[in-house]
Amino acid sequence: MINFQQYISEGVYDPNIFKAFFLAGGPGSGKSWVSERTLMGMGLKVINSDNTFTAALNKEKLSLNMATTDAKEIARRDDIRTKAKARTGVQLKLALEGRLGLILDSTARDIARIESEANTMRHIGYDVHMVFVNTSLEVALKRNQMRPRKVPDAIVISNHKQVQQNIGKLQNLFGSSNFIIVDNNKVAEDVNPKVYKAIRRMVTKKPTSYQAISWIKRELLKKKRG
Repeated sequence: MINFQQYISEGVYDPNIFKAFFLAGGPGSGKSWVSERTLMGMGLKVINSDNTFTAALNKEKLSLNMATTDAKEIARRDDIRTKAKARTGVQLKLALEGRLGLILDSTARDIARIESEANTMRHIGYDVHMVFVNTSLEVALKRNQMRPRKVPDAIVISNHKQVQQNIGKLQNLFGSSNFIIVDNNKVAEDVNPKVYKAIRRMVTKKPTSYQAISWIKRELLKKKRG
């Protein structure tokens, strides 16, 4: 179950509120690895339907191999995926109500959805950024085979092509100053220090939008009166 009390108690005093970081990259790009080394420990809430989906598959003792052809298992898996996405939608809604800092996992294929979510966040005062994790197709295919939840190679190839084609569109959507590309081709190599520092500067920058400043003032006044 979603812990509603957790979302209620978080908010104006949370570090790095009004910040949203979209993670982009295809299967096997290493988004989680990059996120752990650049954004974790900064008080940002992770919104990722894949995590919920994988946990539910494990609970139901279903295979994490997405290449299975068993019709019954596919139907059960699709039902679980739908529920995972709905649950993640509720988590995002609650987090936005508290103006919490966010990490949103994305494949970068669905430009329309990303644009809609980013514009919604901007409208209520968020600073929105994208961290684009870039890899070669060869590396993505190798890493996919090492993941607990594998997808068919054909999907990796198709997604990689789409994601590469969308780099320019995404950069235009977020703006060059809010868009960072992380080269994640080399195994066991840490994130470039310059990239790390640039991302950390984005996270710790104080909110400057009128909507954010007004909301913070109102919330602090409520706390004072309460």
